[in-house]
Amino acid sequence: MIDVVVGGVGMIPFTKPGRSESYEIMGAKAVRNALTDAGIDYSSVQQAYAGYVYGDSTAGQVALYGVGMTGIPIVNVNNNCSTGSSALYLARQAVASGAVECALAVGFEQMRPGALGTHWDDRTSPLGSFSDAMDSIQGLTPEAPIAAQLFGGGGQAYIDEYDMDPSVFARISVKARTHAANNPYSVFRDPVSLDDVLNSPQIWGPLTRLQCCPPTCGAAAAIVMSRAFAEKHGIDASIVIRAQAMTTDDPSTYESGDMRKVVGYNMTQAAARRVYEDSGVDPLDIPVVELHDCFTTNELLTYEALGLTPEGTAEKFIMDGDNTYGGRVVTNPSGGLLSKGHPLGATGLAQCTELVWQLRGQAAARQVDGAKVALQHNLGLGGACVVTMYEHVGARR
Repeated sequence: MIDVVVGGVGMIPFTKPGRSESYEIMGAKAVRNALTDAGIDYSSVQQAYAGYVYGDSTAGQVALYGVGMTGIPIVNVNNNCSTGSSALYLARQAVASGAVECALAVGFEQMRPGALGTHWDDRTSPLGSFSDAMDSIQGLTPEAPIAAQLFGGGGQAYIDEYDMDPSVFARISVKARTHAANNPYSVFRDPVSLDDVLNSPQIWGPLTRLQCCPPTCGAAAAIVMSRAFAEKHGIDASIVIRAQAMTTDDPSTYESGDMRKVVGYNMTQAAARRVYEDSGVDPLDIPVVELHDCFTTNELLTYEALGLTPEGTAEKFIMDGDNTYGGRVVTNPSGGLLSKGHPLGATGLAQCTELVWQLRGQAAARQVDGAKVALQHNLGLGGACVVTMYEHVGARR
């Protein structure tokens, strides 16, 4: 397989619904930023993968036609909350296989206010089996958002097994806001206290409003290429995708009776193990991670699923400050989905952008000193999980 270089990344500041430009404008801006970062024209891109969840078919063409109309293949991708990293996965595969030398992944989302919902009520819901599994384990609460019940249930299962104080989850929101204060791309940059989080309106189980990611509008993009292409065009080839894996559900999602598995614990664990095996990197040697903190409960579960701390030790991991600056691994230096925001199609590529900036030493006040490897985790119920290992392999040109 051919080494895959991340030659350019770009994003735009995320915003609340109703305050953004139209999706195609946001997507085109993110692509232009990535092209400028790489120092190439759109004419150099040989394939493109456009990710979004809420939009009509071929919205990717509309966004990319605003950058150029070169006749290249454009593939539209929808994989729920893991859409952005799924687009990146496909772009990387295209380059690694030798099918193309340069490929683009872009993700964008123009969201509406409020909890996620479905636009189709006359056909089978892709999340129906997940709701059924949840109902059999903990029941359904009609007035509460389904996603909060699913991920809140995963957190409650952890509380039940390890007798953890639910307030530990709230500390993740405090950390997220602290990190986001240094990120000009984040929606929420004002600090919050532990009391602020705990006293915000109850959503479901251990989750309060400030422990749930906001609906967000935004866009991000990445350009991947072969090392030969990068060197031929004088592009910085210092950041490579060292390993990447995508997984989907196994039967335990529905059959285990464990809400943690219903919300993707096993998918994450399987993808991470494959990436560690392929890269040769030990999870305890990773200094910076962008992971899928759609709810505080999922961030805590993901610490253990990724092997950043042994099973049953996440409470100590958090209380000791090992999940932030000065600790063992900085998780979500961007502020994560909780504070940076979660425009579904853009999230995975925003994570990629942040980690490339970190490895280049371009993250300003968010910079994790000495980071040479970085890990990305992006999860979508329905389901798919993408885990990616990035490595800095040399000095910038």
